[in-house]
Amino acid sequence: MKRSLIVVSLVMVMVLGAISAYAQGPGFGPHSKVGPRWEKAEPGKALALTPEQKSKFQELRRKFINETAKLRGDLLTKRLELQSLWTNPKAEAKAIIDKEKELRELQNQMRDKGLQFRLEARQFLTPEQIATFGHGPGIGPGFKRESMKGRGMGPGYGLCH
Repeated sequence: MKRSLIVVSLVMVMVLGAISAYAQGPGFGPHSKVGPRWEKAEPGKALALTPEQKSKFQELRRKFINETAKLRGDLLTKRLELQSLWTNPKAEAKAIIDKEKELRELQNQMRDKGLQFRLEARQFLTPEQIATFGHGPGIGPGFKRESMKGRGMGPGYGLCH
């Protein structure tokens, strides 16, 4: 009885740890090359946040992650469904088009949430920091044109950015 309780407890800890890691999303570790825009600013320029600003941003980021957890899960589900349709030789074109539209709608919702996040984050900055902050990464925190290499976007993709 004791042994099974220990095994169940360990499994629960592992599941909760995985859920927590998934909720964080990619690119927010201490050694990550992507992350919140205010930490990156322009290359070579730091925003020099005050401790109060840092705590406000951390709280705002936690709120963003919690509010978008379901949306990120839905995005993953739609991507997998779309991939399944593309690999199914019997899938109809209309089904693929409809699934693509559903995915785009979820992506637009995520972009809207990201825009709202950046607008709220901007309120904590001084005018000098805002000048360094820039217009935002476009698709998500840490997004760069280089991250699209090898994804079939073709030559010249993103040059108008």
